[in-house]
Amino acid sequence: MYQQLKNIGIEHPEKIERYSLRQEASYDTLKVYFSKQKGDLFARSMKFKYPRQRKNVVVDSGTGRSREVTEINRSLSLVIDELDRIVQHEQTEQDVKQKVLTDLRHLEKVVASKIAEIEAELDKL
Repeated sequence: MYQQLKNIGIEHPEKIERYSLRQEASYDTLKVYFSKQKGDLFARSMKFKYPRQRKNVVVDSGTGRSREVTEINRSLSLVIDELDRIVQHEQTEQDVKQKVLTDLRHLEKVVASKIAEIEAELDKL
């Protein structure tokens, strides 16, 4: 029934609890969370990266200038449609606020990690 999910290796879509989607540079990262099984400390999850599709869009038809834009990968949008049917995604204002805060915390971790990496390289010099 959920062919797109089966194509990416999800064999038991009925165990999906929620998902998150994040854009990172030229990739979209999809993380699918499954229901916690008895005896597990943490819920299991799977992570998928999809490259964003690039398109040239005409900005000025008089001069023919165009600009490159990116958009979500078509296969990822099909997967998200199936995930939405499963989790019946209903976002409220509070959900949006929480997502922004979660994204901000993730960005803080990424930046801190990169700074530590650069400082380690500087120490080697």
